[in-house]
Amino acid sequence: MDNKDQQLITATQTWLKTIIIACSICPFAKRELERGRIRYSISHDIAIESCLLKLMLECDRLDSDSGIETTLLIYDSAFTAFDDYLDFLELAEALLIEQGYEGVYQLASFHPDYCFEGTEADDPANYTNRSPYPMLHLLRETSIERAVATYPHPENIPQRNIELTRELGLAKMQSLLAACYPLNTNSH
Repeated sequence: MDNKDQQLITATQTWLKTIIIACSICPFAKRELERGRIRYSISHDIAIESCLLKLMLECDRLDSDSGIETTLLIYDSAFTAFDDYLDFLELAEALLIEQGYEGVYQLASFHPDYCFEGTEADDPANYTNRSPYPMLHLLRETSIERAVATYPHPENIPQRNIELTRELGLAKMQSLLAACYPLNTNSH
């Protein structure tokens, strides 16, 4: 692994620890991080076809390696514009269905400029899905089902996250995300 790939993974791990886990955005992430069952896969490709192929290769890896619970597929050069990312996400979700992975894997989406439909760009609630780099989170459906079965009122998680991020405020959320980037590289 080269130095740039390590920086991308380190920034992503920092984001997981300081935002996703520390703020309990995903109450299930800490366990998998501590168990070392999160795979970090870097894609340097910018061509959509290559990025989709990388997604299918990660599905194949999850199919064959039960020691990996979940994969974060990090795109360091592609989809810097949020609208381009959303177009790619739509293609990726369609490809999962086409390849027979509906009900097997689920995609969660993260982007540095994530903005939920109907919200303003500066709404702190967008930071529940803002990440250091564009990425797809590939999750096993069976794992999601097991996790939510033992969690009280999982349907309340999104609303709780919105309330928490708005309570923390825009400046705090911006500083938490900015702190994820390595000091010697430029943030998005």
